[in-house]
Amino acid sequence: MIDQGKIEEAVRLLLEGIGEDPGREGLRKTPQRIARMCEEIYGGLDEDASRHLSKVFGVDHNEIVLEKDIVFYSMCEHHLLPFYGKAHVAYVPDGKVVGLSKLARTVEVFARRPQIQERMTGQIADAIMESLRPQGVMVLVEAEHMCMTMRGIRKPGSKTVTVASRGVFANQEELRDRFFQMLR
Repeated sequence: MIDQGKIEEAVRLLLEGIGEDPGREGLRKTPQRIARMCEEIYGGLDEDASRHLSKVFGVDHNEIVLEKDIVFYSMCEHHLLPFYGKAHVAYVPDGKVVGLSKLARTVEVFARRPQIQERMTGQIADAIMESLRPQGVMVLVEAEHMCMTMRGIRKPGSKTVTVASRGVFANQEELRDRFFQMLR
């Protein structure tokens, strides 16, 4: 649960710490704005992905289901700077599928918390495996990290790619290759 009072006080201290006057006109309401923003961008902390994956539909096929280009925004837990990009989520059903928007919602649950991309990729795959019990899941996430582009090494445009494979995707090279072909 987000504690707006603590966030507001922390923002006031941060502003003072960088030499700003939190009482000046342009900054007076910044602590409240940041506290409201935190409810939105860290809202995944209070959310359970299985809630979105619980409404399923029976199917009699076992072909790959792929949702590509799911845009997400997250916050690096090391620097509290954004990283953002696209997630591609595929699974091979085992008698049931979930509505496509639920895959995007699952990505959002894990993106909307202090995060590292490597963990987020695995969390998405694991949540789908646990909730849908498919034959396999594969998740590819590609993102640009502001902690690398606006500070530190300062390499704008560089992307980090992470992959998580579960079930048949982990065991069958042919299925992994098909996943990558479908992304093209």
